Amino acid sequence: MQLIEPLSPDALTPRQQVSYDAKIARDGRVTNMQRTLLHAPEAFDAYIEWYKLRDLLIPAFGERAVWIFCHTISAGTDCLVCSTFFRRLLIDKGIPPEAFVPTEEEQLLQSLARTFLANGHGVDADAWRRLAERHDTRTLVLLIAFGGLMVANNLFNNLLDVPLDEYLYDYRKTA
Repeated sequence: MQLIEPLSPDALTPRQQVSYDAKIARDGRVTNMQRTLLHAPEAFDAYIEWYKLRDLLIPAFGERAVWIFCHTISAGTDCLVCSTFFRRLLIDKGIPPEAFVPTEEEQLLQSLARTFLANGHGVDADAWRRLAERHDTRTLVLLIAFGGLMVANNLFNNLLDVPLDEYLYDYRKTA
């Protein structure tokens, strides 16, 4: 049951409109989740920081690895919106989400992503050591913060039953 309707673009306050317009300028669209967050622009601003962290991590890990990390978290939390969003990104890059061979780095990120699904406990010591050998402390802190925001996005969508965006319909996982 959807608890809060995404805001219609024609019902925005001036403050909401500023955030909406900035998101359109950056990415060309505002999702149902983001239009739901716009009920509280401060919440929208907090969640939108996900993009800043993503942009800082892509040079360190590569875009594909970051999407695989996010997809692992999103599929693990059974978030329809986020898992379908990352399925789309992977599929559009020719990567079948359920049948690809992850690189060694992607395997390490998947291991870490599964830690987020285990209530933040049980980091695989070997995987962490191998990540720490490859990346500096700042990058690892960014990665953990980014993963935490990914979980927050998933929880927001799941708790409020945010509707799947129409542009994602064709990317839904089939049973």
